[in-house]
Amino acid sequence: MKTNKIYRALLDKSVSSMLAAIEVYNKPNFYYREDSFAILCVNAWELLLKAVLLKKNRYKMTSLYVMIPKKKKDGCRSKHMEPDTNRTGNPKTITIYEVIGRLKLSGLIPQPLEDNIDSIIELRDNAIHFANLKPISRTIQELGFATIKNYMNFIKSNNIEIDISQYNFYLMPLAYVDSKIDVDAVLTQEEKNYVSLIKKKIEGKRDDDDYDIAISIDINFTKSTSLDGIGVVYDAEGIPVEIKEEDFRKRFPLSYTALCEKCSTRYTDFKRNKRFNDVMRTIKTDSKLCHTRKLDDANPKSVKQQFYSSNVFKELDKVYTKK
Repeated sequence: MKTNKIYRALLDKSVSSMLAAIEVYNKPNFYYREDSFAILCVNAWELLLKAVLLKKNRYKMTSLYVMIPKKKKDGCRSKHMEPDTNRTGNPKTITIYEVIGRLKLSGLIPQPLEDNIDSIIELRDNAIHFANLKPISRTIQELGFATIKNYMNFIKSNNIEIDISQYNFYLMPLAYVDSKIDVDAVLTQEEKNYVSLIKKKIEGKRDDDDYDIAISIDINFTKSTSLDGIGVVYDAEGIPVEIKEEDFRKRFPLSYTALCEKCSTRYTDFKRNKRFNDVMRTIKTDSKLCHTRKLDDANPKSVKQQFYSSNVFKELDKVYTKK
């Protein structure tokens, strides 16, 4: 099937812009890292969302243009519309906020995703002067991790014609080299205002949302006198990680009772019946969604309890109707 040239160009430029944003951020020594990342990242989102809006409107370019009433010969405005033009005579396109607003009406832009993009736009628009980069860098990086995750998730969930498997979308954890500097540094008032804005957006986010406003990252180093402290797993697609038992409660925060309570508030047709039990039976077999914790790991007959990941709602959303 032939692809619209403008649509394809918007997608390709979007990916190129996001890759450029990541490349700039990951450079070992680069001034205005956060500003440059924000500018390129917003550009990537704007091009991607405009491509989606264009396809939704059957590739009509007027859907992306700022339309104004056409002028008559006598100077009056008619009922017919035409694209507004810039100084070069080219049509003006609508802003990213207008694009988000239109796609939001179609249910394509959930609130956490909008908040994340808006936070990146705020950084770009304010062009904050970083007198001390260390403390604000952590906030920006957590925002950046969420932005890239959301970007990939949006492409996958909307079946957009981009093969993201051929790209490496990741940010290096440069903001955590020296945690002492993060603690001792002082934020300017402008930086405090921006961090406060991000925190307010995060406060209203639910744990089971598919999109993130910011992703918090905590790195801990544990000294050990033997190699037993190093978890080693050979997997072609995996990363070697050692996880302690207490860490599982962070990954699996929901008890069965808490899960049922959330389902009652999330779905219109939820009932604890055979249908629900059948779904849960399948979920319990997935180690990524369910973790069984024993009171005594050494005793096979020990009392045990199941805990569930917030990602369990992705499976339950397929079965029940969200409110």
